[in-house]
Amino acid sequence: MTREPWADVTGVVTAGGRSSRFGSDKALVTWQGRTLLDRACTPLDHAATRLIIAPEGRYQMPGWRVTPDTRPGEGPLAALEAALHAAPDGWVAFTGVDLPCLTRDYWDTLLAARAPGVLGVQALDGLRRPQPLAALYHTSLRAHVTDLLDMGERRLRFAVLAGQVRHVPGLDPALLRNVNTPADLPGTR
Repeated sequence: MTREPWADVTGVVTAGGRSSRFGSDKALVTWQGRTLLDRACTPLDHAATRLIIAPEGRYQMPGWRVTPDTRPGEGPLAALEAALHAAPDGWVAFTGVDLPCLTRDYWDTLLAARAPGVLGVQALDGLRRPQPLAALYHTSLRAHVTDLLDMGERRLRFAVLAGQVRHVPGLDPALLRNVNTPADLPGTR
């Protein structure tokens, strides 16, 4: 019998940024009838646990718990640290609110790529660059991520050592469209 692939997964959406380039709180921006927060959360609804990394009281999504960033303003690696410590042991499906085009199939593809000895799974974009902001991370990375932050590192790409990450090619690059300004929303140009 095959184990449910989402049974040990915590879905995490980081939404605690300042949205300075966007000009307003991008998590609450409506695009094609839904907020960017809803668009980021929906593909992760099958996760056993669901967390939004953001200041308390800022957002509400049914079935999701808001967990504050333990190092506010220090970027996505700090948000990943908060997620890894708040999640039960297992995998964290981690994404930013500014990736509104991800789908359940995207996450299912990454989940299928997990393997023994792998602590991170990242899609490759159309230029074959790893995408750490829409990736899987194992909670056994907790101490490593905390050590990185304590040493001053803020880049998410270092969350997993090279020999412990699996890269998944062939996914539609449009799924990884990042929304930093209103002009970045698909169909607005």
